[in-house]
Amino acid sequence: MKNLGLVTRQLMKFVYLLSALVAQTSSHSQRVFTELVSEATKCVFPNRRFESRTLEEAFMSVVPDLETVEFKVLSRKDGYEIREVKPYVVAETTMPSKYGFDFAGASQSFNVLAGYLFGENTRDVKMGMTTPAFTRRDEVEGEKMDMTTPVITKKVDQEKWKMSFVMPSKYGEDLPLPKDSSVTIKKVSQRVMAVAVFPGLITDEEVKSRESTLRDLINKDPVVRVKEGASLEVAQYNPPLTLPFTRRNEIALEVETM
Repeated sequence: MKNLGLVTRQLMKFVYLLSALVAQTSSHSQRVFTELVSEATKCVFPNRRFESRTLEEAFMSVVPDLETVEFKVLSRKDGYEIREVKPYVVAETTMPSKYGFDFAGASQSFNVLAGYLFGENTRDVKMGMTTPAFTRRDEVEGEKMDMTTPVITKKVDQEKWKMSFVMPSKYGEDLPLPKDSSVTIKKVSQRVMAVAVFPGLITDEEVKSRESTLRDLINKDPVVRVKEGASLEVAQYNPPLTLPFTRRNEIALEVETM
């Protein structure tokens, strides 16, 4: 098994270098190579969950074979897709930093949630790992103060980031309570989401850029629009040691029909 993992990593490195050469060739050659990579990953990793439309997506199509959120693709656009996401339950904690992808803050939040999942709960039960890990931005409005005439309303926006793990579906909503008071259990209702996928290691700057691009694409969509009050969500599907170009990350915003 160890040798298989080594061979797989070497194979992916070789394919990545080859892809850099293919990128400089014709569009037909790129399409053929994308199909070859897609078919190869089916053989090496038969449990692929995601379809690939580009060479970049082909590298990101392989994720751990763990329970995940169920969804149905309603339509595919240029640069994103519209999904109907089924209801699910999460364990969630507020991150200590004002940044969503600060390493120390993210690690602390991850460990808190992992602790709950692996036994730090009122039943001392160890639950199975799932994917992805979500990071969500909450925009909290500051206190509104009414003054004497004229009335002045002051709004202060403060970003708060929350990390959440998807809970194994076999428990439904009958989950053990967390021993750590910073962890809360929350049911997420069915939603329609606009989702864009991207590789690599995530930074706050990268998320800001990806969000701006996704919002621009949705604004040009004649069918859907970003739902008022929608929170930005980032999903990470892979373990920390996964090669950056094969990591699957998704950025998502809830949408509604026009």
